[in-house]
Formats: sequence, structure tokens, C-alpha cells
Amino acid sequence: MKNFFRPLIVIFAVMAALTGLAYPAVMTAVGQIAFNSQANGSMIEQNGKVVGSALIGQQFDAPQYFWGRLSATSPMPYNAQGSSASNIGPTNPALSDEVKGRIDALKAAGTDMSKPVPIDLVTSSGSGLDPEISPAAAAYQVDRVAKARKMNANDVDALVERYTHGRQFGIFGEARVNVLQLNLALDAAGHG
Repeated sequence: MKNFFRPLIVIFAVMAALTGLAYPAVMTAVGQIAFNSQANGSMIEQNGKVVGSALIGQQFDAPQYFWGRLSATSPMPYNAQGSSASNIGPTNPALSDEVKGRIDALKAAGTDMSKPVPIDLVTSSGSGLDPEISPAAAAYQVDRVAKARKMNANDVDALVERYTHGRQFGIFGEARVNVLQLNLALDAAGHG
């Protein structure tokens, strides 16, 4: 019986050491060396202090800031521990109420409502944590932000252009603007 269990115990110990210790240690080392920023959450620092992550949206609702997509997380917006979609279908009145509420907030903030509102400004994303908006959603907010910050709209538009990222590898996804990075750049510009 001893001869039967000994190989099993040796195989178990070797596989546990390989898959439970060696492999995670090697992958952690590779991540820290080759992909340090991504492995540590893509944190954004300003003046030596972490102000957020490039991967998780934040709540911005003051007129002098660009607004991101709505968050569907609970109990608070952009709660990374509560990542989930709202699962509200297009025929659900709650979706219509959410869209109307955001349109009202845009109006109250002084946004020019004469143009069609980009869909990503009035609906939440699949994860509820989307840190980016479309270039159209950013362009839609330029006049409001410029007015609130007493800046030239062309200067704000140039910042939007500077923080617009193209498709991944030129083919995947769509162009996008990271809201936190753009708002930090606005603050650094010294207006508002």
C-alpha cells in the first residue's frame, strides 16, 4: 500500500509547487517587470498622490469638468467591487427615466442642447465602470466646459484632441477619450 501512495504524494507535491508557487511567482515577476503599470491597476498619479485609475471611471458632475458615462454600480457610482450592468432593457421605463435625468442634468449644467446628445452621455456602460467616452461625447461638452472655466473653446478642443486615443493597434475598438486624464489636464492648465 505504501508503494501505491508514495508516487501520488510526490506527484501532488511537485504539481502543487509548480502550479501553486513557481508559476504564480514567475507570472508576477513578468507582470511587474514587463507590464508594471497594468499589473498595478494603471494608477494615475498627480503630485505624488494616486488620484484614480485609467481603467475605472469617476464621478464628475460639475459644469467645468467633462462628464463620463453613467455608472450602473451600487451602492455608489463607479464602485469597482460592484461592477455590473443595469440590465435595463430598451422597453423598460427606468431606462427612459435614466436618460431623461441625464439630459436634464446636462441642460442644468449649461450644455447647448441644440445638437443631438451622444448616446454614451446618457446611458451606462456594460460594466458600469467605463472610464472613457467617445470623441463625439467629448466634443459635445467642449463649449460648456470652456464657458465654465473661462477658457477659449479652441484650447479646450485642443486638449480633447490631445487626449483622444485611436483604435487599439489601429483596428480594434473605437476612438476614445479618458475622462479622468482629460479633466486632470484641464486642472493643470490652471483654469476654473
